[in-house]
Amino acid sequence: MIIALNNKCNLTKQEFLKYQEELGSLSTQNKLILCPTFLNIGHFDLKNVELGAQNVSFNDQGAYTGEVSAQQLQSEQVKYCIVGHSERRNYQQETDEEINQKIMRLLEQDIIPILCVGETKEEREKQLEKSIIEKELTIALANLTSEQKEKIIIAYEPIWSIGTGIIPTNDQIKEMFKNIKNMVPNNKVLYGGSANEENIVLLKEIKEIDGYLLGGLSLKPEKLKVFIEKLEN
Repeated sequence: MIIALNNKCNLTKQEFLKYQEELGSLSTQNKLILCPTFLNIGHFDLKNVELGAQNVSFNDQGAYTGEVSAQQLQSEQVKYCIVGHSERRNYQQETDEEINQKIMRLLEQDIIPILCVGETKEEREKQLEKSIIEKELTIALANLTSEQKEKIIIAYEPIWSIGTGIIPTNDQIKEMFKNIKNMVPNNKVLYGGSANEENIVLLKEIKEIDGYLLGGLSLKPEKLKVFIEKLEN
């Protein structure tokens, strides 16, 4: 399984160095991917974890103040990169078309995108979740070859679940994973959205889940250790 850790906008340099020491003691048969802030990528030094980023510019290098290019990430040995996270779709008004361009830039540098898709509470209540996910996937994966598409990791994160402690029912998650895998049958699909050390016992009953994208839990190594132990046992 894949366990991707999204630190979001957290951890100063000193906090990150201490945090990294704790992560270094984690033992797991699963693939661990850490996505720190851009400022902490240069301080990454772990053997048991692979390096990811939280975002990338849809432009190549050039006069784009404040942006970080795929070439720059590749030069820091970044292997994975989150794209299309709901927070960026919401706060930075990222579009599916921009996300598609980001995916292309990453693949050009042999960086594996972790593409986030998910519906809002209102969309779920209107039973639009299936069409929303289909739209996000269709546009984000446009103009890619079958080989390119299969490299992408999909992360299903119901937006209404992120940071709320509320998760969909197992049946709701199974249904969404079935829909996603019908569109991209050869891709790994992760679950994200308030997954934690308490509900993992329930979530791991869902055999369709290929891993997890963890936000808040990623910042708590002790609880993350419990999460991994329960997942594996």
